Amino acid sequence: MREDPTKREIISADHRENSSSVEEQEFTDVEVARSWSKEAGAGKATETEKQKNPLAGLTKEELLADVEAFAREKNLQHVVDDLKRGALVAQDPRRFESLSELSDNEKDLLRREKTHKWRQPFMMYFMTILCAGSAIVQGMDQTAVNGAQEFYFDEFNITNEWMKGLINGAPYLCSCVIGCWTTAPLNKYFGRRGCIFICCFISFAASFWMAAAHTWWNLFLGRFLLGFAVGAKSTTTPVYGAECSPANIRGALVMMWQMWTAFGIMLGYIASVAFMDVRHSTIPGFNWRLMLGSTAIPPFFVCIQVYFCPESPRWYMIRNRYQSAYHALCKFRPSSLQAARDLYYIHSALKVEAKLREGKNLWSEMFTIPRNRRAAQSSFFVMFMQQFCGVNAIMYYSSSMFREAGFDRRMALVTSLGCGITNWIFALPAVYTIDTFGRRNLLLTTFPLMSLFLLFTGFSFWIPDLTPRTACVATGIYLYMIVYSPGEGPVPFTYSAEAFPLYVRDVGMSFATATTWGFNFIVSLTWPALQTAFKPQGAFGWYAAWNLFGWIFCYFCLPETKAMSLEELDQVFALPTRKHFNHYRMMLPWYFKKYILRADVPPQKQLYDYS
Repeated sequence: MREDPTKREIISADHRENSSSVEEQEFTDVEVARSWSKEAGAGKATETEKQKNPLAGLTKEELLADVEAFAREKNLQHVVDDLKRGALVAQDPRRFESLSELSDNEKDLLRREKTHKWRQPFMMYFMTILCAGSAIVQGMDQTAVNGAQEFYFDEFNITNEWMKGLINGAPYLCSCVIGCWTTAPLNKYFGRRGCIFICCFISFAASFWMAAAHTWWNLFLGRFLLGFAVGAKSTTTPVYGAECSPANIRGALVMMWQMWTAFGIMLGYIASVAFMDVRHSTIPGFNWRLMLGSTAIPPFFVCIQVYFCPESPRWYMIRNRYQSAYHALCKFRPSSLQAARDLYYIHSALKVEAKLREGKNLWSEMFTIPRNRRAAQSSFFVMFMQQFCGVNAIMYYSSSMFREAGFDRRMALVTSLGCGITNWIFALPAVYTIDTFGRRNLLLTTFPLMSLFLLFTGFSFWIPDLTPRTACVATGIYLYMIVYSPGEGPVPFTYSAEAFPLYVRDVGMSFATATTWGFNFIVSLTWPALQTAFKPQGAFGWYAAWNLFGWIFCYFCLPETKAMSLEELDQVFALPTRKHFNHYRMMLPWYFKKYILRADVPPQKQLYDYS
């Protein structure tokens, strides 16, 4: 059996003490990780294999006996036949055609999982719409302020740049400090659906609070309240979608979080344009109040919809409510066989996960175990760069940027709408490119382009003539959004979700989410003061420089995670960062000869050995 992760620390420490070679030190974690994968005896699976398939290594007799014991323990004897057939399929899904226990109709259902993977029960589509609605809430909450601030700053006579940034960034301050850390208790006591309902209700209530604000501090409190919803919702909704979805479409559904968030961002811009000319004779600032109040519409419908959806089957099973989990799966799967198969498989996976967590301090494990620490480092980097690539300075302040370039208020709001449309349209290809082009390659391609377009935008402010200046500023920002949307847009959450080992993944995702919202707050807080102090040229140049840093760090220190098994990810993150850095430093001449000189070169040296 594979050794406990803490043993890895002991082996690595002993090796470092006794080794006189730097190269041996660098290979220590890799060799330990590799040795784990080869320790299994005949007929037994390694822990990594069990994480990939917890039923690996059982004989047919052992498997069926375990299913019968499971059915008795959980009062599921009425579906024990389905559970047995489902367990046989789950043990080796590729060999279901040879199972004599399955009928022709059941085999046809299993074939259609591959040939017609989007032909799902109504409830699966209903749940997908719910998750999309939750993402739309997230996006619209972020950008409705873009147009509203053009009016409420004047109404409340807010001229201090730091106060402007504090009001706009209040939700992300609350989310980083409080909201992200409410995810675990909300999910524990109220479930995934309950957490989504509570978050959307807070968004609904905060919308009216902001719309009714009569002072700047009242507006600040309304926006701070909004932050209680932001962190928990952004973590829980993708998890709920993943836990309810069948494996063959799970990745695409999780990826849709970013796509529908981009759609919500576009709706926030649309609200700004739609209400910018609305006036009321007795209500001051009626237009910006409608902009912020309109964000109550999406969460209203999500709150209604959420309790028509079943709860996550996995959440039911964690609380030993297996019959409820089975009924939920029956609504999410085309047949009772598939529901029984997934019920037993999830149950077996939960037992492995519980064993991995047993007796461990998860926060300590995340930062003291080198494999986990490197995953946290990589996750921190992609989340940090999602903010410091500069995108949310544009999301929150594009209208003021366009006004600084020379647009009037109306044209600034309309042009900002183009940012939202561009962001959403070019988020659509990411569903395909992130799994074909790869996470690391996407970042390596888009970081330098984002830097270039930010420099182009900033330098355009030096153009003396109004028409070419405004045209170039808008063009630069639009081009920036085009390359951001399939790159730093979808990569961070996808990368973070797969980088951490199963047993620390919840803690890791809370850490990653807090990182992104914390730096989101810093960006929104500092942009007005940054632009005043360094002018638009310097402010855009600041974030262009961070994108160059992002490319350098990504090239030398960020591992790829695309299409890797748990075992392969263990090897990837077991490799010391120093060795990763040295490998890609040595590869620079190879890339130059191949892609610049177009010369014949030997095959690229491989960094990992998965054999």
